[in-house]
Amino acid sequence: MQRTTVLIATVLLVLASGAAAQEARSDISIQGTGFFTKGSTTPDTTREVNNTGGFLLAYRYHFNRWLAAEAAYGFDRNTQQFSTPAGFFGGQVNVQQATGGLVMRLPASVRWRLSPYVLAEGGALIFDPRGNGFGTDPAAERQAKGVFVYGGGADFSVAKHVSLRAEYRGLLYSSPAFGLTSLSNGPVTHTAQPSIGIVFRL
Repeated sequence: MQRTTVLIATVLLVLASGAAAQEARSDISIQGTGFFTKGSTTPDTTREVNNTGGFLLAYRYHFNRWLAAEAAYGFDRNTQQFSTPAGFFGGQVNVQQATGGLVMRLPASVRWRLSPYVLAEGGALIFDPRGNGFGTDPAAERQAKGVFVYGGGADFSVAKHVSLRAEYRGLLYSSPAFGLTSLSNGPVTHTAQPSIGIVFRL
């Protein structure tokens, strides 16, 4: 996970540096996040997920004052517990997200130095069971799920090239089954991901 994080952070910085050298239309952000996932119930399975936190790295390229493209990478670790006819099992799961999409800026408040926006993105969530409780079923494996992300936020300018960012992202995706037949029909679930962080305009 650490190598993946370093690699993605390096790619984001290289992209940001290249764009900055051309037209200074880029920004990068580092945000601390909450990760609040709704539990789910099917006729055979009950899934419970604890609330946790993580981080989000994002790069934006602004086509103009209203529209930007964004690439984002996030990491969280939560605990997922399943109750099925076959028994009760679960454990810690690393959750990585990789998404990309469009950001549309809304009319800004010059007086309050606020720049609000809305976003829509698509990508993948990668769920990686960490052994522990999943050790009762060695067949549990890493799994990727498609995700749709919607949300919005606002940047508050504190200096010429620095802003604070408050953001909300809603994630819609199918619950992971970890390759287990007893969980193969995971329902669509929702994760609320509020965050706050710092933005560097380049």
